[in-house]
Amino acid sequence: MLNRLPFATLALCLGLALPAASAVAAPAGSGAVVFSRVVTQTLVETVENEEGGKEVKETSTVEGGLYAVRRGRLNQLTEDPADSEPDFAPNGRAIAFSRGGDVFSVRADGSGLRRVTGGPELDTAPRVSPNGRLVVFERRDWKEAPADLYTVRISGGGSRALTRGPEDDHDASFSPDGRLLVFVRSVAQGGGGVAADLYSVRPSGARLARLTRTAVIDEFDPRYYAGGIVYSRGEVAEDESAYADVYTMRRNGRRVRPLVAGAGSAYVEDVTPDGRRVLFRRDQGLWVKRIGRGRARKLSELSDGSQTNAVFSSDGRRVAAFIEAEERVQLTSIDVAGRSAIALAEGFTPSEPSAAGGTTTVIGPVITWQPVRSRRR
Repeated sequence: MLNRLPFATLALCLGLALPAASAVAAPAGSGAVVFSRVVTQTLVETVENEEGGKEVKETSTVEGGLYAVRRGRLNQLTEDPADSEPDFAPNGRAIAFSRGGDVFSVRADGSGLRRVTGGPELDTAPRVSPNGRLVVFERRDWKEAPADLYTVRISGGGSRALTRGPEDDHDASFSPDGRLLVFVRSVAQGGGGVAADLYSVRPSGARLARLTRTAVIDEFDPRYYAGGIVYSRGEVAEDESAYADVYTMRRNGRRVRPLVAGAGSAYVEDVTPDGRRVLFRRDQGLWVKRIGRGRARKLSELSDGSQTNAVFSSDGRRVAAFIEAEERVQLTSIDVAGRSAIALAEGFTPSEPSAAGGTTTVIGPVITWQPVRSRRR
């Protein structure tokens, strides 16, 4: 089973001219928003061959890496198009990311590039622990193989296997105290398809525990919150049969309760660092809700067919979201209280590909927002 992402990678076919991305200043005190971007420029031309005839020649150049936008400035941190899946350390000083099947780290200003893992396996989806010392990641023997979970120090060194077996273990998330990890285990079924359940394990690999046992319902998108775990529950599929509601449970899997259910599917996007509110996607919109009683509030409208991926800022006051709508892609910052939005980095208006070639820009879908210390009053 392929790992579930909230939406597919955003891709736009563009004309030959690639205008510079614009950015709007974010609120003072907010950290940088980091994401990946790959630009492929293709030139198609007719040239004369050695026999004096004509032939069509196609050449492509690929550029990209990790980018950071802060206070109206867009900066490139790394220059390898294979760089993706960034995740900030809690102190905001380092970023873990994947590159060509290995995990790397880099300082927030783009300096100090370091290889964290190596070897023939494919290492992806790094997540940094709350104390900033460990990285949990998914390891596969080949691209379509099931994943096992491993940890490694962010400075590099030997890795430790947390899970081993034929199951696909993925979408791991640390508890706020760093003592536990919750993750999704997808198991192939005899009659076809897969069943996805939630498990927890310590960063040492000890005390593996199964948290859910639902034969015909999938659990996914797990995140720890102040009182336990919030997650999506429904059917993982790539067609119209997919659906989900948002549920909560305690860390040990007990006291399962619906949080967002009813008309329209709801999928977990993120949880505030204080563990009190959940961000979710539902009914062509981004919504936020206090985990517990109370009504949800819609932050942003999404048109039909839109794609998005969103995260909270470290103080929980803003949300950064990739939103594709009306033939444009924007990285937007949304104020949770006032629901006002500003563009952090603007996408490009696509044009029809021509015989002369074109440019394709792929951004995201993973976003990470730099943690910053709150100011004392």
